[in-house]
Amino acid sequence: MTVDDTTSGADASDGSAGSRGAAGTGAAHPTPHHAVDHTAEPTDDPLAIRLEQLILGAERRYTPFQAARTAGVSMELASRFWRAMGFADIGQAKALTEADVLALRRLAGLVEAGLLSEPMAIQVARSTGQTTARLAEWQIDSFLEGLTEPPEPGMTRTEVTYPLVELLLPELEEFLIYVWRRQLAAATGRVVQAADDEEMVDRRLAVGFADLVGFTRLTRRLEEEELGELVESFETTAADLVAAHGGRLIKTLGDEVLFAADDARTASEIALRLIDAMNQDDTMPALRVGIAFGTVTTRMGDVFGTTVNLASRLTSIAPKDAVLVDGAFAEGLIRTGDAPASEAQAAEAAATAEKEGEIPPSYRFALQPMWQRPVRGLGVVEPWLLTRRP
Repeated sequence: MTVDDTTSGADASDGSAGSRGAAGTGAAHPTPHHAVDHTAEPTDDPLAIRLEQLILGAERRYTPFQAARTAGVSMELASRFWRAMGFADIGQAKALTEADVLALRRLAGLVEAGLLSEPMAIQVARSTGQTTARLAEWQIDSFLEGLTEPPEPGMTRTEVTYPLVELLLPELEEFLIYVWRRQLAAATGRVVQAADDEEMVDRRLAVGFADLVGFTRLTRRLEEEELGELVESFETTAADLVAAHGGRLIKTLGDEVLFAADDARTASEIALRLIDAMNQDDTMPALRVGIAFGTVTTRMGDVFGTTVNLASRLTSIAPKDAVLVDGAFAEGLIRTGDAPASEAQAAEAAATAEKEGEIPPSYRFALQPMWQRPVRGLGVVEPWLLTRRP
């Protein structure tokens, strides 16, 4: 909910472009390249305004210009922060609250204190906005929508929604902070354990995609509600399995999930358990998984790089109910003793152990080299089929 940066100087009396000098940007500052020529009108629905005041804990008091001036920041920086958080431009409507001013002042204060650079502060705003926007949409669409069905004939949803939100809000807020702190502690722990500073940015991870086979055909055959339930079931199962076995769910893409793990063993366990879980559910289509191991660039909770691209390509060529991995991933399992280089090696190791009266190696996984094949954009790769040993 940001200011429209294309407002003309003729509107200076309303705190627009002609008065930006008062906000610290200087009247001659050029219009930013991301300026838009439209605004979103804030709602004037009485119930919506009451709910907004309940949730935000404050009434509408400021236009964007007034909020920026009160916070002591430039209009340009205020606009960048609000857009980064995902809020629509609202021109010069009086729709902002003390909470908006405080948030703006805090972000700008971190920059002024030298704790964050301005680009980093924008990233903080963007990553927080994107994450919480998805959470809020889910809670409204799936959670509150079901709970606010009128319990008795003749009752309106309006009569149910306000008191319900009033009761839920403090509990959900506390839970959100708790989960965020837990996630922050886990992420910080991973950074502290990194071998060096370079590994904190460009890390070596096992990255995997799990993809539902034939999902496009399902979209034509299933009703929207059935399709939504299937996707939700898949995402829930995947998220629970990834978390339970020490991986991290990077994102969900409807018929596909992207996960990461610190080592090949953890990623292997996750992949094979995902296959097993889908096979045990008659309502779910087959699954295929591709995993690669290597250097990964992380940014705003997402992962990028050749390793991620390779994992995606391996998934696209994997047979149904199967896991394909790249050579680096296979080498990792062999090096840690989780898989033999071949069945001949496994047999030889067992025979040697028996001859010497020792316990034979217990391999958790099996690897079978597949035909080399060209992969678009990545050259020739040699996939390995990953299975679980008896």
